[in-house]
Amino acid sequence: MKKLNLKIKDMPYAAEEALNRLRVNIKFCGKNTKKIVITSSIPNEGKSTVSVHLWKLLSEAGFPTVLVDVDLHKSELQKKYEVEGIKEGLNHFLSGLAEYEDVVYETNIPNGHIVPVTTLLENPSALLEDPRLGELLDRLAEDYRYVIIDTPPLDNISDGALIASMSDGAVLVVRCGETSKALVRQSLQQLDRVGCPVLGMVLNRAEIRSGAYKKYYNRYGKKYGDYYGAYYGGDTTEKKAGIKE
Repeated sequence: MKKLNLKIKDMPYAAEEALNRLRVNIKFCGKNTKKIVITSSIPNEGKSTVSVHLWKLLSEAGFPTVLVDVDLHKSELQKKYEVEGIKEGLNHFLSGLAEYEDVVYETNIPNGHIVPVTTLLENPSALLEDPRLGELLDRLAEDYRYVIIDTPPLDNISDGALIASMSDGAVLVVRCGETSKALVRQSLQQLDRVGCPVLGMVLNRAEIRSGAYKKYYNRYGKKYGDYYGAYYGGDTTEKKAGIKE
């Protein structure tokens, strides 16, 4: 199996602890929770960062875990983590140009494998609707304990909801101060419509003691599981954010 090297920077302690709580929560969801979608309402909320670090934590905990990059619109994997040497990826598999063994890569993370994207597409919906995607995810679920799926955001694009319908559960990433309550509500409704249970929510760039965190938790946390507050990104400066209406 071909091997790739990912340069993953350490997260701030509080953020890593939050994702560790998410990892433990997923563990207690049961043996049938294997295919897990990581999504968001809009772009730039941090879903890809959550996907990579959750995949890393699960792998390092001893669970064979594969990360599937299904965001054919805006994949960040190669550039952000300086991944080189990818020849064939998900887009090749869905186009019938590669087989299963060609697109699953070993990595420098113990027990961690990935299915990357090599080429971004302007209109990948037709590819994602191909039955081969469901077949791939089912095959991966047989070979790995967890399949972490980084999907497109749910706003205005049917792809995210389509992929969620093929999964066993979802984690919704919300960026505090950027995502309106209406959008969060809409995303939860979309996931509910396709029969995808919400396993948890990650509130990014929020201070846990802030009023913003409490408002989100009181509104959604008790119904949709735990919130895992995390603060990460290019800027590590503490800042407070309110919730958009």
